[in-house]
Amino acid sequence: MNPAGSALSSEFFNDDAQRVARRLLGKVLCHRLDGQWLAAQVVEAEAYYRREKASHASLGYTEKRKALFMAPGTIYMYYARGGDSFNVSCRGAGNAVLFKAAIPYLGASGTDAMLDRMRCLNTLPSGRPRALKRLCAGQTLLCRALGLRVPEWDGRGFCTERLLLLDLGYRPRRVIRTARLGIPPGRDGHLPYRYIDYDHAASSTKNPLNRGKPLPPAVEILTQRPRRAPR
Repeated sequence: MNPAGSALSSEFFNDDAQRVARRLLGKVLCHRLDGQWLAAQVVEAEAYYRREKASHASLGYTEKRKALFMAPGTIYMYYARGGDSFNVSCRGAGNAVLFKAAIPYLGASGTDAMLDRMRCLNTLPSGRPRALKRLCAGQTLLCRALGLRVPEWDGRGFCTERLLLLDLGYRPRRVIRTARLGIPPGRDGHLPYRYIDYDHAASSTKNPLNRGKPLPPAVEILTQRPRRAPR
């Protein structure tokens, strides 16, 4: 991977989990699988804190959950509904951010071959290829499309040879903040810790926008000045 950008260090995650989740939007997650780079741009992320009931860390320290209590930038992977899920620890023991959804990154060299591989890794149950905008539209779909597996990456950190998080200068014009998905009743599911790139909401796990209809009460639109990498 040689796009015009910089690889982020673990210091990126040494911050409040919500700030990390929002800043994660637009970053490109790159994984080298069998000698081939696969890449996806993050469009959705969720923050988790040890103090709230939705967090795995709220259940206490165990050997399986130890990555959540390690230094910021430590990868925590687990199985969600039978699929792999990719998280990274943030500032404060037990706090983390979940890489919830992404879109294939189309600015990489060898894009066609990369997309073919990602589609082969993450076909529909029928065996047919998924639409590009839905290829990484969920935490387990993202991991499947990039070939990220729990046994290989849980408890590890990013490394320049195999796994990178790149900042290519892109910043969303607008960000959606809303409640997280899949939180059981009574486990703080109302907290607005889910962040989505407004322009790519259709590629999020579940689009919170109803086109032509008023925003639901739990959905907030945040604005910021966009910034792109210089040409």
